[in-house]
Amino acid sequence: MKEQHLEIEGVINTVLPGTMFRVELDNKHLVLATISGKMRKRWVRLTVGDRVKMEMSPYDLNKARIIWRLR
Repeated sequence: MKEQHLEIEGVINTVLPGTMFRVELDNKHLVLATISGKMRKRWVRLTVGDRVKMEMSPYDLNKARIIWRLR
């Protein structure tokens, strides 16, 4: 059985080296996020203040993967 991912939204707070980002959720919790492979392949650029959709594992709530940039 495949595990279910949690889909959440947040705002990029800090850009870190190596395509890593510090993202602040709506409840003021900070998570460490990286870009998904499809976003890297399409050269999607993310900056501070961008709103993003992420997916997280229910087992580790401090890391996430950015899957979409919202408008």
